[in-house]
Amino acid sequence: MSEEIRNLEPKAVWEYFYQLTQIPRPSKHEAACIEFMKKFGEDLGLKTIVDHCGNVIIKKPATPGYEDRKGVVFQGHLDMVPQANSDINHDFTKDPIDAYVDGDWVTARGTTLGADNGMGVAASMAILASKVIEHGPIEALFTIDEETGMTGAFELKADVLDGDILMNLDSEDEGELYVGCAGGIDGNFYFDPKLKGIPPHHVAYKVNVTGLKGGHSGMDIPLERGNANKIIFRFIYMANEKYGVHLTDIQGGSLRNAIPREAFATILFPENKEAELAAYVAGFESIIKAELASADPGVKISIEKTDMPEKMISDGVQSRLTKAVYGCPNGVIRMSQDMIGLVETSSNLAVVKLIDNEVVVQCLLRSSVDSAKDDLANSIGNVFRLAEARVEFNGEYPGWKPNMNSAILKTMQETYQKMHGIIPEIKAIHAGLECGLLGGVYPNWDMISFGPTIRFPHSPDEKVNIESVGKFYNWLIETLKNIPKK
Repeated sequence: MSEEIRNLEPKAVWEYFYQLTQIPRPSKHEAACIEFMKKFGEDLGLKTIVDHCGNVIIKKPATPGYEDRKGVVFQGHLDMVPQANSDINHDFTKDPIDAYVDGDWVTARGTTLGADNGMGVAASMAILASKVIEHGPIEALFTIDEETGMTGAFELKADVLDGDILMNLDSEDEGELYVGCAGGIDGNFYFDPKLKGIPPHHVAYKVNVTGLKGGHSGMDIPLERGNANKIIFRFIYMANEKYGVHLTDIQGGSLRNAIPREAFATILFPENKEAELAAYVAGFESIIKAELASADPGVKISIEKTDMPEKMISDGVQSRLTKAVYGCPNGVIRMSQDMIGLVETSSNLAVVKLIDNEVVVQCLLRSSVDSAKDDLANSIGNVFRLAEARVEFNGEYPGWKPNMNSAILKTMQETYQKMHGIIPEIKAIHAGLECGLLGGVYPNWDMISFGPTIRFPHSPDEKVNIESVGKFYNWLIETLKNIPKK
């Protein structure tokens, strides 16, 4: 760990972010971070609450002269996405993040950084701890499990917060204000592999799809990066059509909200055709490289001989599984007709794995239009129903409809213009911010989302721009001075 990040400005924000990097906090494993935040609030002498599911709420009274201002709720999530390169040995439940300064950015060695949403949490902590920043009544809401289910937002009760304005500190482009987000739904599809014995006269090979960039399945979906699951099943389909291969194992992707960077399959190849396999794989790799030359040039497709497994997926199941995954809609489905450049609807075919004698396929479907989200779920669900899979949809959450007459939006635009001479852009985001759920619990809230510049979240390439952190934090401080009166 390079401690030089503790000397970056603004020091208070970077110090708290450094402390967060030392606490393992992957989704659903936030216990240590919850205890850390509880102690933080209590040590400041502030009212600190840990609710029934683990959300931490810290309340700070107004500074003198600001008692008549509307109450502000800072909101961020404690968990982070645990993604590491395959050559990195990192236990996200035990090991700290190895963050370091890389030019104008802070990043991590081979893993996700946790700037999503550690920077927002750290900024909230710095203001809660400050004795000089002027502000009205403040509450900080630190939710759990945002990345894998938004559990904290789903479980939040309507009687614990008193504020009027929600500032979600979880967007990723400094100088932009987000006023809307996509809703989402999880798709889960299950195949009984009907495992059977291995036929004679075959050899076993492991097929590897690696080198892809991956990324956030909402923010990065319009970049048209390669999907490792789609690529490997395209290979399996084509190789089976030509040679009659058998699938014995598949391990593709890891998290439904991350574009899958790697996938690995074990296949049985006819031994009398073995001499052709290397050339066939090389030819397939050249096709994929050409298709992804701009979006994902690092893609690699390789094979290695492996031990003969004891069982294989039955031919009928392999055929249905392969055709369903190959044919499943993935990527951008439709662009917004209202906001130029915004994705309206998308699908991420995130995970395909043989686990405990069951093949599990997981997708995350997003849309800012609820009817379009439902239509996509029906479309993908029927692809897998035709393949005789068991189909389940769950974890649905609503989008956040923009309010262009928002008072906090106007305040923040005016403040930024005074600070920098330009008006910040107004945007909606093709990702699941917690604002949609939180606004359902507190419908009176005037909501806004903003943050520093973060690139490649949900991937080991994640990084946060150093200068943008200072601009984001100073904007937050100046906004607090100009919060409307009650």
